[in-house]
Amino acid sequence: MPWSDQGGPRNQNNNPWGQQGGPWGQGPGGGGGQQPPDLEELLRRSQEGLQQILPSGFGGRGLAILVLLTLLAWLLSGFYTVGPNEIGLNLIFGKYRGKTQAGLNYNLPAPIGSVIKLAVTDRNVTDVGFREEAPVEGRRRAPGNVVARGPEAPEESLMLTGDENIADVKFRVVWQIDPAKPEDYAFNVANPPLTVKAVAESAMREIVGQSQIQKILTADRKLIEPACQALMQKVLDDYHSGVMVLQVLLLSVDPPQSVIAAFRDVTAAQQDLQRLGNEAEAYANRVVPEARGAAAEILQKAEAYREQTVAEARGQAARFEKIYEQYKNAPALTRQRLYIETMERVLGGAEKVILDDPSKGGASVAPFVPLPSFAPFQGGRK
Repeated sequence: MPWSDQGGPRNQNNNPWGQQGGPWGQGPGGGGGQQPPDLEELLRRSQEGLQQILPSGFGGRGLAILVLLTLLAWLLSGFYTVGPNEIGLNLIFGKYRGKTQAGLNYNLPAPIGSVIKLAVTDRNVTDVGFREEAPVEGRRRAPGNVVARGPEAPEESLMLTGDENIADVKFRVVWQIDPAKPEDYAFNVANPPLTVKAVAESAMREIVGQSQIQKILTADRKLIEPACQALMQKVLDDYHSGVMVLQVLLLSVDPPQSVIAAFRDVTAAQQDLQRLGNEAEAYANRVVPEARGAAAEILQKAEAYREQTVAEARGQAARFEKIYEQYKNAPALTRQRLYIETMERVLGGAEKVILDDPSKGGASVAPFVPLPSFAPFQGGRK
């Protein structure tokens, strides 16, 4: 038996390494080397200390109860809570066994089981082309901030367009863990934030490489964001990354610094062209209806004149027919009446001189008082 129940060091004759000190000594010929630790003495002292702690008479049954209590405490340590914004992933011996929702849950404690908690409702922000400055203390970083501040990263932002120009594109990606597939986020990708950034840069380069720089700077800016978001989501789904892209914000699209002034002049000219076109269209929309309204008014007046003239002509014809019918009944009387009416219309407004018929013995000139000329003085004194 290698150890003595009575404790104490072995004598030199029982030393397996001989009298030269063995592995703790100075080697052969060293003399006076350090002696190895006495394990029997250590075990004896440990037993005496345990007997002093445990009550007297503590035997095998008490030891079993102690083991059971220890096992129960170990099992109870497996309870854990999941926050309202989290999902828990249960692992048994490092293998995924299921996910748990918010609240109190249980899994076998370590070293058998473990739990990974993921904040699935928190929104994460990935910036491409620049590094945002550290937020001021007490102020949270807003995912929707559309101003690119901080050090630039030209190795990320400079992209080649389809017409072989260079565009400086800075954008932001807002994403979160997919609540339906948090296990993919935890186990399928080694570094999800870095993967999201690499996929975002690749997707944006592909879209920019298929477009012309003038369209990117003007009309196609609003089309790039949804196209990049859709392409990113497709690639991340193919990776089974468990990432859900919420929004892509295109912060700035500029040409390189050496030619930015010329591009801005071109952009301003295009905006002026569009503005003048809108003004011309507005003028046409105002003038054309006015001209159409004037034309319609002229046509309506002509139509009314025609209807009036035709109606008057028909009235005159009908009157003539009525007069002709009366003329056939009394020709002489009708001729006299027509003569009198005609003279009345002709001489109604002329100066008149009345001559008496000399054959009837009257004066040659009959006195005539122009009574209408005195009309203003009727009822007053001259």
